[in-house]
Amino acid sequence: MSHQDTAVALARSQFQAAYMGWLEGTMQGVTAEQATWRPDGRSAPIGAQYAHAVAAVDFLLLGLAAGRPPLAMTTFAGATGLNEPHPTGDWSEWAQRVKVDLGALHAYALASYAAADEYLGSLHDEDLAQVKDFSAAGFGEQALGAFITTIILHATAHSGEIAVLKGLQDLKGYPF
Repeated sequence: MSHQDTAVALARSQFQAAYMGWLEGTMQGVTAEQATWRPDGRSAPIGAQYAHAVAAVDFLLLGLAAGRPPLAMTTFAGATGLNEPHPTGDWSEWAQRVKVDLGALHAYALASYAAADEYLGSLHDEDLAQVKDFSAAGFGEQALGAFITTIILHATAHSGEIAVLKGLQDLKGYPF
């Protein structure tokens, strides 16, 4: 890697830490029963939180940013571990009814992360400054690097929600 690609290396490292470290680490040991548990209030269950974070990688990072067909519509069509596709826009009602097969969802997640890591590895620092239109997902026009940062932060936010939901079930939340 050349010196000019240090920003891409940082984004890639942060992506790996957020998804393969924090999110996957927080999901370790979650059972099907724990993944569907709902506390009082409006919180989405663990399984839906996890599915939502994974769908963001596939549809937003790979689909919208990279311009690739999402894995959920190609390689993993009918095999994402979800009984119905993730909706566009508000996902709160979907989160309360979706059925999640954690094993299949985990396989889809790992494939999505690998494809995203490969995409990120193909970028150069100057690509991160390119302004793209992400209006289809409600993000407007912004630099690709800013959008990637949003996707990374998204994973850490949902990792925190999952950790809390685990804690409310008297489980260890984060993996550390």
